[in-house]
Amino acid sequence: MHRMSPGVERAAAAARGWADRQGSGPVRLAHLALALLDDDEGRPAVLVGRVGRSVPEVRAGLAGLPESPPAPPDAVLFAAARDWSLAHRHDPEFLTDAFLLAVLRADPAFERSCAALGLDADRLEAALTGETTPADPPDLGHPLAVFAGPDPTAEVDAARVLDANLNRAREAARVLEDYCRFARDDRVLTAEVKALRHGLAAAAARLPAGLLLAARDTVGDVGTGVTAAGEYDRGTPAAVAAANLKRLQESLRSLEEFGKVFGPDLGREFEALRYAAYTLERAVAAGGQGLTRLSRARLYVLLTGVQCRASLDWTIERAAAGGADVVQLREKDLSDRELVARARDVRAWTRRAGVLFVVNDRPDIARLVEADGVHLGQDDLSVRDARRVVGPDALVGVSTHTLDQVRRAVLDGADYLGVGPVFPSRTKAFDDFPGLDFVRAAAQETALPAFALGGIAPDNVGRVAAAGARRVAVGAAVASADDPEAAARAVRAGLPGTG
Repeated sequence: MHRMSPGVERAAAAARGWADRQGSGPVRLAHLALALLDDDEGRPAVLVGRVGRSVPEVRAGLAGLPESPPAPPDAVLFAAARDWSLAHRHDPEFLTDAFLLAVLRADPAFERSCAALGLDADRLEAALTGETTPADPPDLGHPLAVFAGPDPTAEVDAARVLDANLNRAREAARVLEDYCRFARDDRVLTAEVKALRHGLAAAAARLPAGLLLAARDTVGDVGTGVTAAGEYDRGTPAAVAAANLKRLQESLRSLEEFGKVFGPDLGREFEALRYAAYTLERAVAAGGQGLTRLSRARLYVLLTGVQCRASLDWTIERAAAGGADVVQLREKDLSDRELVARARDVRAWTRRAGVLFVVNDRPDIARLVEADGVHLGQDDLSVRDARRVVGPDALVGVSTHTLDQVRRAVLDGADYLGVGPVFPSRTKAFDDFPGLDFVRAAAQETALPAFALGGIAPDNVGRVAAAGARRVAVGAAVASADDPEAAARAVRAGLPGTG
């Protein structure tokens, strides 16, 4: 079993999409390279920028290549990336930059074609490992030319700042990794922090050997005895994480500015890491909101007016009495005016029943009726765009059908997930069913509140719980029941922690 970052898995899956868009049967090496460069903030794109190449131009060149060789089996490329990571980072878990090198070097002809586009594997590797490429000799025509270059005093001063802030950033990243790993039990966030720590190490390796230690003067540091009010106030693990996210970002900003003393590439590298820290903060904060507001939520009921045996208000009241914690309004066939009117009624009924209210698909309607949140499908607005409509305090949930979608939703800042479909549904058609294996994998991947969905009823909820689900979303099992209270109670009784 190969250990890799989530970004590698995302890229391997996204390459299939590139192949389909270009009308190719097999996934080719160019498709993998394009998938790795999709994310402008990803390590491969940052690496390409570090060697002075334009990522959009490289993408255009790759997309215009004549047919590149078919990609070898994933296991072959994964093994090559792992071997590189072991040799250069002493870590069997490989990141997207190591995977890019494995892709580029999988075929000599492809490697030459990519080098002509500016995607030179040797230069990229040199940038990663801190090795220098041969440069033109200096022009010594003027007797003082040998003394040209940065002021050594300025370099030492800048190096002292870099040393202090690299230590701060590494320490903050380690605290965050411990929080995501041990307090949140979240594999996605833990992997993202670990990748950021590797990025810090790679950036530091580009500085001259021994420079940082030579510049260090802890005894003479006038700031070691300066403390601020509240510096030792950390009431919860979440407060510890929040403080260290800010510490990380502040350190990266200083690293970015003083890193420019040693060249623009180093400054750009720290800048990319700072943006990655902002993405991480959003994911940690959003997940924290979901965990807080949904900590006791176990049963999520999806309702459509025509599906209910009796009136919608009575169904909500009885479902809440049976243990429903969240009600989602799903209405696909109403006009906007009708939908707003119904949603306003449901808002009043859910408040009376004491349950959360979520609108399906429509962040605009959710905001108009002051719903507690909105739920998005894979073809709906992005989490970011929905958040701009509903605001920072509303819950934003996302339906996921693959692990890649789970990871994306976590990093996009979703508050909770729908995971499925588990079984065939009586209310919605699906082409395939990720099933219980997906429920099990998603439960291991993230601690974000996740509601298993799709065909769940009292007679099969035990199987879903056995696969690791602590929360479920149901539709017809409650909405179409003669006694929604009893149906809700029966579903909830099959979940852990509800006795």
